[in-house]
Amino acid sequence: MSSDHRTAPPTLGSERDTLRAFLDYHRATLAMKCEGLTDEELRQRSMPPSTLSLLGLVRHMAEVERAWFRRVFEDNDAPMVWSDTIDFQAAYDASASTRAEAFTAWEAEVENSRRIEREAGSLDLTGRQPRWGREVSLRMVMVHVLLEYGRHNGHADFLREGVDGTVGA
Repeated sequence: MSSDHRTAPPTLGSERDTLRAFLDYHRATLAMKCEGLTDEELRQRSMPPSTLSLLGLVRHMAEVERAWFRRVFEDNDAPMVWSDTIDFQAAYDASASTRAEAFTAWEAEVENSRRIEREAGSLDLTGRQPRWGREVSLRMVMVHVLLEYGRHNGHADFLREGVDGTVGA
């Protein structure tokens, strides 16, 4: 892994600035865990029978970004990236995927999520979570997605160590 280029979240800041910074920090962490690896290394699975890989995590997080920002605040019927049936597990199977494919989709969803958050007047903005059939706030969405990244970046730590022994941050 190359040197750490992530921007640390602020120790003091508004609720929105803090949420935004932690979310971007975790997005950068996932990208950093994948730096310098070949497509084959990115597809390396954790252990049978799991299909979990770094590339699968990137694909999954593209689905998470889409499901929680685009589908909630813009288009409840927007299709998912790798599943016609809103099957989040489908994204984990990256056996035929490439870095270019996965990162292009993920980066596009991240940029769309950032745009939605920037354009929102308030963290109290509500949208409809179609899987739940309930209204949710932008605040709740940001916290939920932050928790998703935290969980999956823990997986990324172990996956990266398994690929080449790299540990840390």
